[in-house]
Amino acid sequence: MTGTLEIQQQTPVIYPSEDGEPLAETYDHLYAILVTLEVLRQYLIGRQATVLGDQFLYYSQAHPRMRVAPDVMVIFNVEPGGRDNYKVWEEGQVPSVIFEMTSPSTRKQDMEVKRTLYEQLGVEEYWLFDPRGEWIPEQLQGYRLISKAYEAIADSYSTALGLQLTVEGKLIAFYRGDTGERLLMPEELRLAWQQEREQAQLERERAQLERERADRERERAEALAAQLRALGIDPEA
Repeated sequence: MTGTLEIQQQTPVIYPSEDGEPLAETYDHLYAILVTLEVLRQYLIGRQATVLGDQFLYYSQAHPRMRVAPDVMVIFNVEPGGRDNYKVWEEGQVPSVIFEMTSPSTRKQDMEVKRTLYEQLGVEEYWLFDPRGEWIPEQLQGYRLISKAYEAIADSYSTALGLQLTVEGKLIAFYRGDTGERLLMPEELRLAWQQEREQAQLERERAQLERERADRERERAEALAAQLRALGIDPEA
C-alpha cells in the first residue's frame, strides 16, 4: 500500500494598502491632512521618526481586518521615510500622536470607536481637528493618555511633539515649544526657498560686480604706474 504525504502550505496573510475609499470627505479636510502631514514631516527631518497620512495601521498580526487609517500619525523611534502601510508588530512602535480631521458625519466614529481604540493601543496623544468648526466650536481638541485613559488637553500643547498648536483659518498652525518659532506651511516653505534662491543670486551678482570693480581699479593703478615709470618716476618710492 502506497501512502500519500500531504503537505499543507499556510496561506500568506495579505495586508492591503488601500480600500478604494476617498482620502477625505471635503477639500478642506484633504488640505488640512496634507498640510499637517508635510509640516510635521519637515519638522522631524533628521530624527528617528516617520509621519504617515491615511495609511492603514495594522495592530494585530494575522488579522488584516483589524486596522484603522488615521488621517495623520507620527511614530517615533522607527526608520524615517514613507510606508504603504504600517504594521505595529514589525515596527515595534505604536504611533505617539494621531490627528483625525473630523466632521459631523465622522463624529461618532472619531469620538467613540477610534478614541477607544487609540486608548487601548497606547497612543500618547489624539487630536481632533474640525476645519469648518461644524461640531467643535474652537475647531481643535486634543487628548493626552493619562493612566490609560484620555484626558482633554486644555492648552493645546503637544508634549509628544514639543509644539504649540493653534488654529489658523481651516488649518492647524504649529509653533516650536523651545523657541516659539512658527513652522512654515508648504506654500510658505516654497516662497521662502524662492526668496533664498533669489537672494543667493543677488549675492553672486554683487560679488561679480565687486570683482569687476576691483579688476578695473587694479588695471587703472597698473596703467598709472606704467606712466610714472615712463617719466622716470618710481611709483613705489
